[in-house]
Amino acid sequence: MATKSYIKDYPRPQMVRDDFELLNGSWDFAFDDENRGEEKGWNAGFDSDLVIQVPFTYETKLSGICDETRHDHVWYQRKITLEKAEDKQYILHLEGSDYLTKVWVNGSLIGSHEGAYERASYDMTNALKTGVNRIVIGVSDSFSISQPRGKQRWINNNFGCWYVQTTGIWKTVWMEAVPKVHFDELKITPDIDDGAVEITAAIKGIVGCADAGICGAPADNEGTNDKAALSLYGEISFDGKTVKTFCENIHKNLTELKVDIRDYELTEWGLKLWDTYDPNLYDMTLEIRRGDECVDKIGSYFGMRKVSIENGEVLLNNRPIYQKLILDQGYFADSHLTPPSEDALIEDIDKIHQLGFNGLRKHMKIEDERFLYHCDVKGMLVWSEMAACYEFTDEAVRKFTDEWVQIVKQNYSHPCIITWTPFNESWGVPQIARNEKQKKFTEAIYNLTKSIDDTRPVIVNDGWEHTVSDLLTLHDYEEDGDVFKKRYVDYKDEILNGTYCHNRANLAIVEGYGYKGQPVIISEYGGIAFSSKDDNQWGYGNCVSDEEAFLKRYKKITHAIMSIPYIKGFCYTQVSDVQQEVNGLMTIDRKFKVNPDKIREINRGIGL
Repeated sequence: MATKSYIKDYPRPQMVRDDFELLNGSWDFAFDDENRGEEKGWNAGFDSDLVIQVPFTYETKLSGICDETRHDHVWYQRKITLEKAEDKQYILHLEGSDYLTKVWVNGSLIGSHEGAYERASYDMTNALKTGVNRIVIGVSDSFSISQPRGKQRWINNNFGCWYVQTTGIWKTVWMEAVPKVHFDELKITPDIDDGAVEITAAIKGIVGCADAGICGAPADNEGTNDKAALSLYGEISFDGKTVKTFCENIHKNLTELKVDIRDYELTEWGLKLWDTYDPNLYDMTLEIRRGDECVDKIGSYFGMRKVSIENGEVLLNNRPIYQKLILDQGYFADSHLTPPSEDALIEDIDKIHQLGFNGLRKHMKIEDERFLYHCDVKGMLVWSEMAACYEFTDEAVRKFTDEWVQIVKQNYSHPCIITWTPFNESWGVPQIARNEKQKKFTEAIYNLTKSIDDTRPVIVNDGWEHTVSDLLTLHDYEEDGDVFKKRYVDYKDEILNGTYCHNRANLAIVEGYGYKGQPVIISEYGGIAFSSKDDNQWGYGNCVSDEEAFLKRYKKITHAIMSIPYIKGFCYTQVSDVQQEVNGLMTIDRKFKVNPDKIREINRGIGL
């Protein structure tokens, strides 16, 4: 594969196979407001006059239905035709379906999944037949605030900065045919200090050591001879030039190895690093081999980069980086949380760069992996943030934890992600300052995240009331730059020690934790909106009347932040308008409200 070419539409760009089929498009659709679909036998097929365009939810215009009212139970149906091969397994992937999803093939239940934001995969093999097959998917959602819902409303009308709900399938649906022995997961960890990359491949369909000492032989070859042994073969290249090949015997279903990839013909350091201004990517192919036979093959890529913290600074590749981020909620006018096209994702990234930002904070949403792929290619930094629950219960703890773990694992290998943000503004932990269980929950999620990924900072709890956290991130919508600067200069120690409210009633740190020298970033500010005659539209603070007033206020507050030495970055609210919230630098259909070159100039610190 070639990472900088356009891997058109492939939903999982770090594990690419040739044999796949997108199942987006027209599906039969039905509402099941009485929740009697299974009782009526809809799982074996149903009749309906409604057709929906997957992956758009019924609430959106692009779905073809455009009904924003609440329906908690929905059904999808589609027929596929295939020539079933006995040596293949057929996997159905739903990149995102909100919230409880069940899948039937030809009337047989093949699996269920609870969650909204991560990929779920289902093995269809035993239920399929050669010829026409019927896939039926039932999805149940609710307005529960014990399930992760991000910015989805939980009443029948929008309010504040919460928007129309998302029900059912909202990301790509696709299927692939894989060998019985095949790659299942891939975890790639760069190590620029050692000039190496760590590769962990999870492989399905193998068994343990046979009597003859052959490890990793398929079940039907167990105990045969050495030719049945499996090996992992890899080839790493850069810009078409092979850098490294390797071969490792497979002894178990989780194969781990560290590969030195230094090539002093490439650079004097031997590595091409990934960063914001030169996002170099290495290509990689991996094969499972039985002797000389290729059993399974995938294409992948990775970036050699390091994120670390030292002396109150965030370092990228051992050098301080000042983060100029923008809040990105990823909503679109006619498709809500679902991008209308891949080109729309690319347009967002390009326009964020055009505005002079080097990164984004994807807010309350786990974006499509296609988005992360393009951020990898274009050198866009990403803070990955979990969608919040809004109450603290045993059920909320379980649902949040289960889903967050899968998200971290799924998106681990993308170099663009430089920060994990599981909590925001005490949403889901509303009594964190006083409740020991809620404090322990945030500590547990921090440590659980670190147990999966100790290479990135973890923020707990973005905005205020931090417990354990690698960064101290503060939200402050103060309009006046002079007032802002005076506050953060005069009350620096009190803010950092959690004894002075930087944001009205909110302290930076929960009592008992204390400031430990973390980098400080203003991770929400601004939110400037233009004046409107619509009382239902809003931004933060007073509205401005024209571009001149907007730029004056934006420059003053942004330069105030940049002038304070101990603050190491910022995140402006926000990329675009979202439904009733009109404080974007662009409208919801991605038209600039102000001259992007002037925003870029301000972000460069010109005139500071």
